[in-house]
Amino acid sequence: MLELNPTDAIVVLTGAGISKESGLDTFRDADGLWSKVNIEDVATPEAYARDPVRVLDFYNHRRRGMANPNIQPNAAHVALARLEREWPGQVLVVTQNIDDLHERGGSVNLLHMHGEILKVRCGRTDEVFDWREDCTPMSRNPTTNEAGTLRPHVVWFGEMPLFMEEIQTALSRCALFVSVGTSGNVYPAAGFVDEAKRSAGAYALELNLEPSMGAGLFDEARRGPATEIVPAFVDEVLAGTV
Repeated sequence: MLELNPTDAIVVLTGAGISKESGLDTFRDADGLWSKVNIEDVATPEAYARDPVRVLDFYNHRRRGMANPNIQPNAAHVALARLEREWPGQVLVVTQNIDDLHERGGSVNLLHMHGEILKVRCGRTDEVFDWREDCTPMSRNPTTNEAGTLRPHVVWFGEMPLFMEEIQTALSRCALFVSVGTSGNVYPAAGFVDEAKRSAGAYALELNLEPSMGAGLFDEARRGPATEIVPAFVDEVLAGTV
């Protein structure tokens, strides 16, 4: 049984499943992104070094997709933002998603551990820039005016996720760890549930359409669409009935 004090910290990990109902493809479903393109061709540093145009085009296509007016935050994004606003303790959302739907849904205390599709990073200076247009090998660093140094601000396979120190600190202090819409296939995120339980004694809850690879590590699971089960869970937490 979960019993929360008002000052308890909550960490929420989100994956592609929370954005699927907003119209964005997941990666690992049967019809997901990785069924349409090889990871090795578009999502590794080696791929970028070998064929930067192809890699940039892949992310340009995804960036353009975010401008689709039909892609909007859904009830699950909005519910997590409400939890952050109304829960007296700290709520941190850690997302594996590179879209901006959490921000548009109202989340503020948010870490994008795999980067952000609407930003680019300079390979020379490590500066990060908001970027809504296509990025090409001729795109220029807005600060230095140098061409050919910009890349998507996303974490590729073989690279270290972002904000790991902040995430590990939050996991070591949380009373409740919630995983929403994740496959449990990708580390280090797949190990967060074990870390939260081991280092903080956290209660672990999985909210997912189907069991993840690490489903057995959770104390409780609720199955269903994120737009249904996440708002219901947030209502219960804020009412003190979870």
